[in-house]
Parts: sequence; C-alpha cells; structure tokens
Amino acid sequence: MVKLKTIYSCQSCGNTSHKWLGKCPDCGAWNSFLEDRSVVSAKKTGRGRTASAEGEPEPISKLSTGDEQRVRTGITEFDRVLGGGVVHGSAVLIGGDPGIGKSTLLLQAMGSFAALGRKVLYVSGEESLRQIRLRGERLNVLTENLLVYAETSLEAVLDTLLRLKPDVVVIDSVQTLSTDTLESSPGTLSQVKEVAAQLITYAKKSDAALFLVGHVTKDGYIAGPKILEHMVDTVLYFEGDRGHHFRVLRAAKNRFGSAMEIGMFEMLESGLGEVLNPSEMLLAERPEGASGSAVTSSLEGTRTVLVEVQSLVCRTIFGIPRRTVTGVDYNRVMLLAAVLEKKAGISLANHDIFIKVAGGIRLDEPAVDLGVIVSLASNFLDKPVDPKIIVFGEVGLAGEVRGVSQAEQRVKEADKLGFKACVMPRDNLKRITKPIGKIRLIGVASVKEALAALFKS
Repeated sequence: MVKLKTIYSCQSCGNTSHKWLGKCPDCGAWNSFLEDRSVVSAKKTGRGRTASAEGEPEPISKLSTGDEQRVRTGITEFDRVLGGGVVHGSAVLIGGDPGIGKSTLLLQAMGSFAALGRKVLYVSGEESLRQIRLRGERLNVLTENLLVYAETSLEAVLDTLLRLKPDVVVIDSVQTLSTDTLESSPGTLSQVKEVAAQLITYAKKSDAALFLVGHVTKDGYIAGPKILEHMVDTVLYFEGDRGHHFRVLRAAKNRFGSAMEIGMFEMLESGLGEVLNPSEMLLAERPEGASGSAVTSSLEGTRTVLVEVQSLVCRTIFGIPRRTVTGVDYNRVMLLAAVLEKKAGISLANHDIFIKVAGGIRLDEPAVDLGVIVSLASNFLDKPVDPKIIVFGEVGLAGEVRGVSQAEQRVKEADKLGFKACVMPRDNLKRITKPIGKIRLIGVASVKEALAALFKS
C-alpha cells in the first residue's frame, strides 16, 4: 500500500515542516519553504523500518578489493583534481555559478573519452540537441561514440542507460530531472535526492562513471539537500570570476584522491585551455616598483601556487573607514590589520583598506597571512617590496610568525620561478638542512622582524 504525505521543505538547508513557515528556524532563510508531496510506503517491518536486504554479512578479511582502474580524460588538470583519472563506478558531483563553464568542461572531457573508443552518454535537461551540437563544433568533439540525449524524465533516462550501457554518463543537470513516483516539482529536495539515489545506484551496479552537474545557491553551495554531497564519491566546485579568464576546479571531497586539489583553466574561444604553470600565469602582469604588492605562497592540495596580494591603504574622508576584501577571508584580514597596528605600530584605524588577490583566485590557507601583512605595510609606508622576494607564514595574535606545512616545496617553487630571496618562518628554516637552488632564505619569528628585513630604510 502507498499513501501520499505532504510536507514543506526549506530549499536552502533541507529542513522540513508539516506546515508552511515564512522563515526557516534552522538556516534563517525567508520564503524558502515549498510544498513537497512524497510517496510513503506502508510496508514496514520491526520498528517501522522498510524491509530490504541483499546478501549476507562477510568478514572483512575475505573481501576482495579488485583493481582500481582509472581512465584518463586527456585533460591533465581535470585528471589531477579527480586524483589521476576517472574511476569506474564512481559518482562525481560538479557545482558552480551559471555560465562558469561546467557544461563546456564536461563536454570537452567527454569528447576526449569518446575519442579513446569509450561510449559516452551526455544527458541534458537544459539545452536542446542543436545547442549541444553547436558547442561540440566549437570544442571540436564531434565523434560517433559521444551520444547526446535531451530528456527530463528519470524513467526515460534509466531505460536508455539500460539499453545503451555507456561507459560514462553525464547528467546536466540533476535538478532538471524528475521521477513519476513523486508529485513534487523538479528541483525540489525530494526529487533531487531520489533522482540522484537511483542514478548512483545504477552507476555502482553497472560500473559506469557518473557525472552530475548541480546548480548552486546564492551563497555558492550546491542546491538541494546536503545529503547529496554525502551520496557521491567526489564533489568538485568550478570557481572563477566572469571578469577574469581564469577558472579554478577545486575538489571539496574525493574518496579516490586528495581533497582540496585544484586544477586551473583559461577560458578561450575554443573552450577551456589548461594552465599547467599557474604561478607563472598569475604573476605575469605583476607591476614592478609599486607599493602594496607582495607575492605569497598558497598550498592547494598537492600543488604550490604563487599569487600576488595587492593592498591599497588611504586616509578615510568619512567617519567610518571602509574595508573591502576580495579573494581573502574578510574577518581574517581585519584580524591581521589589528595585529599590524598593535604589534608593529602601524595605525590603520582611520584608513580605508582595500585588498585584492590578483587573478581572481581565492586564498583560504593560513600561510598567506604574512603576505597580507607585508602588502598592507608596503602601501601604508609607500615602500615597494623587492619583486624578487616571496613571503609566507602564519601570523598569530601575539604577532609571532608560525611555521607552515610543506615549506620546502614552497621554496622550490619560488626558486623555479627565479625569486632571489624568501622570507619565511624561522621554525621552518631550521628544518631545511640543504640549500635549495640559489634562493636566499630569511627566517623571521615575528611580524616586526619580517617588516625590518623587507623595509630596512
């Protein structure tokens, strides 16, 4: 027996209620509750749990792991983020802002898959077949093994999958598909969860790789229930500013590789081009002799990226100073500005502060703290930092410069790009026993020491 149950679900956090609410009690979102009619089975066993069980428990020592087979897409940066290639039977969720390049990247990668002789099915619920064909011509991925299908019914998609048995499946996007077993609208929490669950089950049983494209909310998170990210094996976020031609593919979760790995792309007329040396590209247009510019090092997964932090400090003409930050956490910058004033004697209380990371890159690592402080001090004192010097280190509330991970790897990257000196935490310097290239290492224990080493006069 089957009966219908009407509930109201918050489209922001997934909280449910038996009646409509104007404001979500969990996340505080307004007007986010929508009616969600779901099917509830009346067949229960035991204490109300649904009866479903397959197989018998086995000792872990007798289970076979099998060979983990990875297939490279032909796009080096994409393979890097996935952990070395696509794993058979894996489910990958890709999210990003509209127009950032998710469909372009996947169609480009699927073209490389198809060129290797593997059957690929690209299911689109947002574009017509003609639109996909036009993009395919621009990306030069026209091949017989790349099959495209415009459909929004989950049942029709599953029937096609069982009939064609493709090696790789792309669903663009998971919010556009709906199942007839639920009466709610496409994109609601129950629809997204049910559609994803059935597609992932198919991928695990058929050993086909599954790529799901997910819409994002205004806060930048993948829309739908948070359980969707727990159901898949890998979660990728495609980041970037539309005003910049750089795009960053970041792994937030990966069961088959390193989490927080990044791949960099450049938006071109012919599609997305790989940026194999992002540090060189990001520093290519760095101005020389300008105050407020400092180069720092950020560790993204297994890759070291050198980026430029720019600051502008000027006396405010209003009662309350302005604080504008792009590419770095706002609260972190306010903390560092307070440390700079308290421990280095540089008063910024009556000055406007503008900070930007060049290239549209976002930095979340504590190792960039010293770079932000040096950039602020450089513009306040109107003294440029030597363009051949790189700085990195975590800064504490007492003004101390703390050690960071993978310091030797950061120094090697700076030496490879021709930097002559590196200001780094003294604790990290003690652990480097051998010279690294021709770069000179300067160890500092506090913010005062770092500024004294960079601005001697």
